[in-house]
Amino acid sequence: MRNLKWFAMTSILFVVIFANTNRTFAQAGGSSVPFLLISPDARMSGMGEVGTAIADDINAVYWNTAGLAFMDYFPKVNEFDEYEVKAPYRQVALSFSPWLPQFNADLFYSYGTIGQYFEDLQGTVAFNFTFMNLGEFTRTNIKGDVEGKFISNEFAVGLSYGTIIAPDLGVGFQLKYIRSSLDPKTDQSGETGIGYSGGFDLGLLWKPQELPYIEDMLSLGLNLKNIGPKLTYKRDSDPLPTSLNLGTAIKVLDDEFHNLKIAADVSKLLVKRDSIDSDPLPKSLITAWENPGVEFAVGAEYWYEDVVALRAGYFTEPSDLGDRKYWNFGAGIRYSIFELDFSFINTIEANHPLANTMRFSMLVNWQ
Repeated sequence: MRNLKWFAMTSILFVVIFANTNRTFAQAGGSSVPFLLISPDARMSGMGEVGTAIADDINAVYWNTAGLAFMDYFPKVNEFDEYEVKAPYRQVALSFSPWLPQFNADLFYSYGTIGQYFEDLQGTVAFNFTFMNLGEFTRTNIKGDVEGKFISNEFAVGLSYGTIIAPDLGVGFQLKYIRSSLDPKTDQSGETGIGYSGGFDLGLLWKPQELPYIEDMLSLGLNLKNIGPKLTYKRDSDPLPTSLNLGTAIKVLDDEFHNLKIAADVSKLLVKRDSIDSDPLPKSLITAWENPGVEFAVGAEYWYEDVVALRAGYFTEPSDLGDRKYWNFGAGIRYSIFELDFSFINTIEANHPLANTMRFSMLVNWQ
């Protein structure tokens, strides 16, 4: 156990060092469609928004597509309850969150994904859909006269695949289509406030099996996501929220009744822009490192008898990136083929836009 704790501290320390050494860089950038960076499931958000090195269910399509590589078969009792058989890994995940409740603007975020392991492909394939409702707005002309109302929204659809390339190493990728409708009405030039783009994610997940004392305990993940061309509205364009995520996780307790896991993530937004324009890809993958700081999150998850879960975590970022700092708390319960999860954000500032944000999600082992 002493060696196990040493490995836990070492793996967490490497993430902390990465975070602190990057906080000295200069000027941050911005991007379009930030809803692509909202964590979809209440489980990981309840842990402080970590998940790059965990990614052990179908929500890996967001956290790290390489996690799909380790989802092959799970035990299943046959229809006569006589013996246990191996069934293909199949899951459905759904989540919903009233977003920025402090604004009272009827914003909401919803997400769904479905996936299955295919033996012929030697990997798991998943499809997901993300929708962000931005609320209803009043349209006025240049004189201030009301011309009606309209609804703004954004969505993305993705197709993912993950497979094993070594016994303890998985890779994954995702292709996605993105649409942002800020104002659907056509103006005098024949253009609308609707933007389109596409992108892809790349992920790696390492779960070492032969290191002394930590067999099936430690995991390290890397996820590069939202890589793609700028999204254009009329004559204006903004880059996608391309980001690099590194994570580590370790089981510090795992027996018949108790399971305790701790994890840490860092995320770097790879967008470089000034008041005039932004650098295109792939140039921004290099120039964005001139921006200050990274986001950092750390969290823990405890399961009792694999039925009831308690979670907590902390998320922080430098002031140059928005100065978000908050605690996350969550809980979960498993029954039969279902898992229900809930998370809650407790901000340091009482009137913070994210204060009291709640997430609800459900996971189903699809039969």
